[in-house]
Amino acid sequence: MQELRKDPMTPRSVRERMSIAEGDITKLAVDAIVNAANESLLGGGGVDGAIHRAAGPALLDECRKLGGCPTGEARITKGYRLPARHVIHTVGPVWHGGGAGEEGLLAGCYRNSLELARAHGLRAIAFPAISTGVYRFPPARAAEIAVATTAEFLAGADLPERVIFCCFGEASREAHEAALEKLD
Repeated sequence: MQELRKDPMTPRSVRERMSIAEGDITKLAVDAIVNAANESLLGGGGVDGAIHRAAGPALLDECRKLGGCPTGEARITKGYRLPARHVIHTVGPVWHGGGAGEEGLLAGCYRNSLELARAHGLRAIAFPAISTGVYRFPPARAAEIAVATTAEFLAGADLPERVIFCCFGEASREAHEAALEKLD
């Protein structure tokens, strides 16, 4: 009789591929960090500005050649002076109360970023809390979408092997922890 084997992508193994860190995403030595960018990809405030400052002017030069990025999509560049080899730029939605397709667009940010990471053979990727700053997406709901979308993607993909939700502050970390607990 053949022994039954567990599916390698059980919810538990998917959960084990995700972790939470609190701190500065520009300091992470991973294959790619995700930039919560604006549609121009030419830098801005918050995470976007911090990534552009840390990466140096060559990042802006490469971003100019990309011609922007629509909300919910993603583009990849080199990491330049960052410890991360690549930056995946994604444009999150501005929160307008939830009736303008914001949740689907935010899920698209995570899904499209993960797909770029997979397509480029990247093993480790770190996300900020996309759209929760000046774009005003409710942090707890954003964390639930981030975690659920990532778990769904990882269940069907070998790469990336590791996803880090890099939170800037305790409230964001707690929201992501609560979202991860819902998977267990």
